[in-house]
Amino acid sequence: MPRRKMIYDGKAKTLYKGPEPGTVIQYFKDDATAGNGAKHDVIAGKGVLNNRISAHLMTKLEGIGIPTHFIRSINMREQLVREVEIIPLEVVVRNIAAGSLCKRLGVEEGTILQRPLVEYYYKKDELNDPMVSEDHIMTFGWADPYELEEIVAMAWRVNDYLNGLFSGIGLRLVDFKLEFGRIYGEHGELYIVLADELSPDNCRLWDAKTGEKLDKDRFRFDLGDLIEGYQYIAQRLGLIPEGGIVKGGSINEQLAEKLELIENELAEKRRMRDVKPGKPRKA
Repeated sequence: MPRRKMIYDGKAKTLYKGPEPGTVIQYFKDDATAGNGAKHDVIAGKGVLNNRISAHLMTKLEGIGIPTHFIRSINMREQLVREVEIIPLEVVVRNIAAGSLCKRLGVEEGTILQRPLVEYYYKKDELNDPMVSEDHIMTFGWADPYELEEIVAMAWRVNDYLNGLFSGIGLRLVDFKLEFGRIYGEHGELYIVLADELSPDNCRLWDAKTGEKLDKDRFRFDLGDLIEGYQYIAQRLGLIPEGGIVKGGSINEQLAEKLELIENELAEKRRMRDVKPGKPRKA
C-alpha cells in the first residue's frame, strides 16, 4: 500500500490525507488517556469499539438533519470523513451533574439539572482546555455570533435525540462533548458540521437501573474494566455480538473484520444551512 500522509496525531486518533480532495481518513487508536495525557494506557479493542459506536451515532444524527463530517467506515479502525476547519471549541452539554461541574460548584454527583446546561471550553491542550464564555469566543474570534447560534442549536438537537436513543436501551446520558468544523462551498458558502467523534470517550453514560458508569470514567478513576463498559454500550446499540469482540485483553480481529461496515447514505444528499459570518441568518 502507498504510504499515507499524516495530517494530525492526537491522543486517541490519527488523521491521514484522504483518497479524494476534501476527505480525511480518521484512525481510532487503542490509547486511553486521562488528565490531559497524565494517565495513559493502551487497551486492546478500544479504538475498534469507538470507531463503530461513533459511526453509528453520526449516521443516526444525520438522519434527523444534523450535518456531520462522517461519510463511511473503511475498516474496523478507520472511517472516511469530510475535511473540515475545526472550530477551537469543545461544547459540553450536561443533563446530570458529574465530573468537573461537581468540583467547580460543589454540586452532588447525580443531581439532575433543571435544564440541560451548555458550556464552552477553549480547545488548547497546553492550557488544559479552559472554560470560556460567549464573550471570550467573540472577542478572540473563535466563532462569530451566527456560527455560535448554529452550534448551540445543533447541540440542543443532538442532546434531545441522544437522550431518547440511550433511554430506549436502558442508559442515561449524563453529559457529552461535541466539536464542530467549518466547510466552505464553491461560492463562499460557510457550513457548520458536527466533527470529531461521539463515543464513550466523550459521552458519560450510566446504566439506568444500577447507575454503573460505562464510559471513560472507568479508566479515569479505576472503576473497572474499560472495555467491559464500552462493549456493553455497543451491544445495547446492536453493533457487536452479545459475546463481544474483545476477551481476555485481546481482540478477535477475524470477528471484528466481519462486522458490517457503516455507511452514511445521506452524506451526499445532506442539506446544510449557509451560515455566513457577519450576515443575518435566513430562517
